[in-house]
Amino acid sequence: MKQRDLKYSCLIAVLYFGMNVNAQVTPKKDSVTKEQKIEEVIVVGYGTQKKENVTGSIGVISSKDLADKPNPNALSSVQGKAAGVQIFNSGTPGGSPRVDIRGIGSMTGSTVYIVDGSITTDISYLNSQDIESMSILKDPASLAIYGAQAGNGAVIIKTKTGRGKKPTFNVNSYLGIKTVTNIPKMVNGDQYIELYNEKLSNDSTTPPLPTDFITKAQYPGNTDWYKEILRPSTINSNDFSASGAIGKLSYYGSVGYLQDEGNLDANKGINSGSNFKRFTTKANLSYKITDNITIGDNFTFSKILTNIASNPLLNAYIAPPVYGPINPSTGNYQYFTLANITNPRAQLDLFRSQNRQQRMLNNVWGEVKFLQDFTFRISLTNDNLNSSLYEYTPVMTYVPKPGNSTLITRDSRNRDYVWDNTLNWKKKFGSHNLDVLAGFSRTQNYYSQAYWNASNVNYDGTNGSLQISNGSDIFGIDVYNPGYNVVPYLSRIQSFFGRVNYDYAGKYLINASIRRDGSSNFNVNRNEVFPSVSAGWVVSKENFMSNQNIFDLLKLRGSWGRTGNPNVQYGAYQLSATAIKEGAYYGSTGSPAQTISQFIDTTIGWEITTGKDFGVEMAFLKNKLKFEATYFDKDTKDVVYGIVQGTVSGASNYNNYITNAFSFKNKGLELSVNYDAKISEKVKLGIYGNFTSLKNEITSVFGGSYQNAGASLFGNQIVRLEAGQAVGSYYGYQVAGVFQTDAEAAASAQGASGAKAGWFKFADQDGNGIIDERDKTFLGSPVPKGTYGFGFNMNISNIDFGIDFQGVFGNKIYNYNREQRYGNESWDLDFYNNRWHGAGTSNSYSMATNNQSIILPSSFYVEDGSYFRIRNIQVGYTFPKGFSKWPNFNKVRIYLSAQNPWTTFKYHGFSPEITSTDRVSMGVDNNIYPMSAIYTMGTSITF
Repeated sequence: MKQRDLKYSCLIAVLYFGMNVNAQVTPKKDSVTKEQKIEEVIVVGYGTQKKENVTGSIGVISSKDLADKPNPNALSSVQGKAAGVQIFNSGTPGGSPRVDIRGIGSMTGSTVYIVDGSITTDISYLNSQDIESMSILKDPASLAIYGAQAGNGAVIIKTKTGRGKKPTFNVNSYLGIKTVTNIPKMVNGDQYIELYNEKLSNDSTTPPLPTDFITKAQYPGNTDWYKEILRPSTINSNDFSASGAIGKLSYYGSVGYLQDEGNLDANKGINSGSNFKRFTTKANLSYKITDNITIGDNFTFSKILTNIASNPLLNAYIAPPVYGPINPSTGNYQYFTLANITNPRAQLDLFRSQNRQQRMLNNVWGEVKFLQDFTFRISLTNDNLNSSLYEYTPVMTYVPKPGNSTLITRDSRNRDYVWDNTLNWKKKFGSHNLDVLAGFSRTQNYYSQAYWNASNVNYDGTNGSLQISNGSDIFGIDVYNPGYNVVPYLSRIQSFFGRVNYDYAGKYLINASIRRDGSSNFNVNRNEVFPSVSAGWVVSKENFMSNQNIFDLLKLRGSWGRTGNPNVQYGAYQLSATAIKEGAYYGSTGSPAQTISQFIDTTIGWEITTGKDFGVEMAFLKNKLKFEATYFDKDTKDVVYGIVQGTVSGASNYNNYITNAFSFKNKGLELSVNYDAKISEKVKLGIYGNFTSLKNEITSVFGGSYQNAGASLFGNQIVRLEAGQAVGSYYGYQVAGVFQTDAEAAASAQGASGAKAGWFKFADQDGNGIIDERDKTFLGSPVPKGTYGFGFNMNISNIDFGIDFQGVFGNKIYNYNREQRYGNESWDLDFYNNRWHGAGTSNSYSMATNNQSIILPSSFYVEDGSYFRIRNIQVGYTFPKGFSKWPNFNKVRIYLSAQNPWTTFKYHGFSPEITSTDRVSMGVDNNIYPMSAIYTMGTSITF
C-alpha cells in the first residue's frame, strides 16, 4: 500500500482521541513491501486497548452514529446499532430509554454510564454532540473491573477533547416536526350508542324497557378524544463547539440548547405544557506541565426544565365519545355521567406540574509518567444535582362534589462523588507484552428530599402564587417515609481492583482482573470479590496462516466473570409504619393504631451475576468485511424484589417483603456483520447488520413456589413468576373460542358459573369439567426471542444517504388498556368490527358485556409484540469547498431526516415498544406515552 493511499484505505476509525495512534509498519513475510495500517483503539475500564487484543465482548458506538439524530438522550440513537443491546425508547419529552444488555440483569436495576470517570444511571443531562464514543461492556469479564457498579451492564462514554493546533469551530442545528403515529381507532358516537344498547340487552335478565336505552338525542357528542389531546409538535436543537490547542493547553468547549414540545396538546387552561428544555455547557481541558505530567478538567453544567402534563391517554382510550370536551349549556368542562372517567381535556388543562433541574459535574484529574513504564492517574468527580418539582391541581368546579385545590412540592438534592486512583505498568519484553493495572476507588451517593403539601392554594396565573405558605392544612416531611416516597439515603462503595493484560506477539491473549467492593448498603456480608478471566487466540497471525488469502483476521476468544449489584434497597433496614385511620377495636372500644407497611429482610445480600461467553471474529477482503459471532450465558442469583407474604405478616402492603427472592439466567447468540468499501474515488458504501437471540428463564423463586405480581383487576394479577418461565410471563385463562349458543355455554365447564352465548370459552386445562384457578396457564412472555438491526449508507460525490432498520420478534404484550373496561367505558373500532353479536358472528371476540368473566386475565389480552421499523432515513449534501465567500468554511452540510417514519406491527395499541423500569411489568401496556415520527431539517458547519 502506498503512503498517499493510506487515508483512503483505512477502514477502521480511531475511536479514542486524546492519545496519538500512529501508523505502524508491519512487514509481511511473503512480500517486500511494507503494509501500513491504523490500529483501532477502544475505551475499556480504566484505560484503552487495541481492538485486536480485546478478549471480552465490547460494542462500540462512534460519534457519527449519534450525530444529527433528534433524540434528547444519546442512548435512543443506539437502538438497533449493537448486537446484544436492547433499547426501549420513551415517547415522553426528555424521557430516558431503558437499556437491557444481554437480557435482564435485575428486576429494577439500571445500566450504569461512566462519563469521563463519573458513574451515573442518568445521562439526560448530556448533549449527544459532545460524545466522542461509547463502549458498551457486555460480558462479565469486561464488566468485572467495575464490580459492584456493573451488575446491570455498563456503558463507557468518552466526550470530545481538543485536537490539533488550529482552533476548529462547529455549528450544528436542526428543526423537526413530531407527529404521533399508529393512533388506535376508536368507535364514534353512533357506534358507541349501538354497543351500549347491545350490552344492555346482553346483560339484562329481562328485556330492557325502551327508556333504558340511550339515544343520539340524549348524547349528541361525537368526540375523537385522541384528536382532542394530541397535536403535532416541534423539536429544535442548536449547538456550538470549539476545540484546539494553545501551547500546552488542549481545549474543547461547547454550548447547546434543545427544546422538545411534546405531542400532548397541554398548554391550555392552567397547564404549562408538556415540553422539555435543556441548556448544556461543557469544557474539557488538559494541560501538559512537562513531558511526564498532565493535568485536566472535564466540566459539564446543565439546566433542564420539564413541564409535566397529567397523562390522559388511558382516559382518552376509554372515555365515551358521546360527550364533548365542553358542556355547551354551562361553558364548563363536560362531566361524564355514563362512566366514572375524568374528562381527558380537563385532565390536561386542570393540572400544572413543573420540574427544574440544575446539574454540575466536574472531573479533575492528573497523570504522572515515571520510570518510563509507569503511569499514575488520580481522578475526582463531583456530581451535584438540584431538583425542584411542584404539582398543582385546582378546585374541580365541573364535578358534582368539588374538592379543595392541592399543591405538592418536592425539593431534592443529590451529592455524589467518585475518587479513582490507578497505577499502570506497561512493558515489552521481546514478543511479550505486559499491561498491569492496580487501583483504588471510593464512591459516595447521597440523596435527600423535602416534601410539602397544602390545600386551598389559589393560582393567579403566576408561579409565584404557587407557594405552600399560601395554603392551609400544610404538611411537610424530610425524613424516611415510603408512604410519601421520601426515602433519603447515603450509600458508599470502597474498592480495590487490579488487572493484567498479556499477549505474546499479538497472537496469544490473556486478560485477568479482580475487584473487591465493600458496600454500606448491607447489614451483613458487606464485601464481595469479583474476578474475571478471558483469553484469545489470533489464529490469522500464526505462521501456518501466512500463505492464505481468505482471512485478514481470525480470532477466537472466551471469557468468564462475576459482577454484583449492591443497590438493592435504600433505607432497607428501617421499618415503616402507617397509621390506621379507623384505629383498632377491642370489643366496642377503639384505640389509635398503626401497622407495619413494609418488611425488609435484614440479612438481604448482593445480587450476583456470573457469566461466560465464547466468540469468533473474522475479517475478509482486506478488512472491508467483518463478521463477529458470540455465544453468551449468564446467571443472576439472589435478585432482590418484593414478594407476597399474605396476611400472616400483618403488613398492609401485602407484596412488600423485600428479600433476595429470585434467580434467573439469560443465554443467547449474537451475530454482527459490517462491510465498508470505497467503490471509486467518489463512491463509498457501508453496510451493517446484527442479530441477537435470547432465552430468559427464572431458575428459582423464594419459597420454592411461585409469586403472582404485576397489575390486577379485582384481585386477578396478570403476571406469575415461576421457575422455568421467563421474567414477566403472563398467567391466565387460554381462550378456546366464544360460546355461540346458551345451550353450548350451559353444557360447558363454565355452565355452573352462569356462562352464556357471547362469553369467552376457557380451556379446561386439567380436564376436571370445572373452570377455576387450576385452569390458568402461562400465556407468553414479554422477553423477545430475537432482536435485530441493519442498514446501509452511501456517499456519492457530495451526496450522502443512509437508512437504518430495527425490529424484535417472539415477545408478547399484555393489552391492559383494553382489559380495563368493566362498565360503560368506550371500545376500540377493532372490537366493534369483530365482536360477537349473534351465533356465527365471531369465535375470537366476546360480546359487549359488563360481566367480569370477560376481563379475567386471558389470552385475548395477550398480543404479538413483534415489530419491524424504519428507524432512520437521512439524505445530506455537503457543499464543495470554496462555494462561499467565507473561505474558512471547511465543511458545510445540510440534511433531511425521518426518524420512526414507518413501523409495522399487529398489536392493537400505539406502539409495541413498552417501557417500564420494573421488569415484572415490562410488557404490560398501561397508559404508555406514544412514540412519534420525527421529520427534521438540519445543517452542520465546520470552520
